[in-house]
Amino acid sequence: MTEKAVKAKGGGRTRRAVLFGGLGALAVGALSAQDEIRRAWWLLPGVSKPRKEGEVDFPGVSWTAASPANWRLADRPDDYRVDRIVVHVTQGDFASSVGAFQNPFHKASAHYIVRQDGHVEQMVRELDVAFHAGNRSMNERSVGIEHEGFIDRPQDFTDAMYAASARLAADVCRRYGIPVDRKHLLGHSEVPGADHTDPGPHWDWDRYLRLVREELARTAPAKAG
Repeated sequence: MTEKAVKAKGGGRTRRAVLFGGLGALAVGALSAQDEIRRAWWLLPGVSKPRKEGEVDFPGVSWTAASPANWRLADRPDDYRVDRIVVHVTQGDFASSVGAFQNPFHKASAHYIVRQDGHVEQMVRELDVAFHAGNRSMNERSVGIEHEGFIDRPQDFTDAMYAASARLAADVCRRYGIPVDRKHLLGHSEVPGADHTDPGPHWDWDRYLRLVREELARTAPAKAG
């Protein structure tokens, strides 16, 4: 029976369609396998990207190293994809938060802390996995941004803090291709299995996402031609 006859009898997909569909699936599977093999290579012992002491990932931030007990060496995004930003609130002042991340017994850290005056401190390289989300998978795939203050004090979330954090988040989103939406920018309380409540009800998500999008649009490279 011809392919035309099969279609006329309502036979559905032709052998040719099945063949090409199968080849397409194999091609997708092959690409996925290649990607997993490439990522597995970066997970081998002794394989590591070059890095310099005090090097930062975002221009204008300061560097203070968190204790090595509070983060894990990695080679992101080559070993783990980065596709989330987790927003935190420190529940303390800036100095005590920096000190906590330097304390090896604290067992937690974040990549950045944003102060109320807009200053940004980086404490873990984005290459590496900071222990900030309370969820191993989320830690591996995300950048953690802390904000100085308390969740029950709306006055702690200053204009300078929102603006500085939005600039940082926009740069992270641009570099890793992260969509600016509430699935990919989430609060600590929204992490599966989390027992934290930050950033709390006074964090203005609509404002924050708008600022991130505006920053992305402002700094978008000009199109050629």
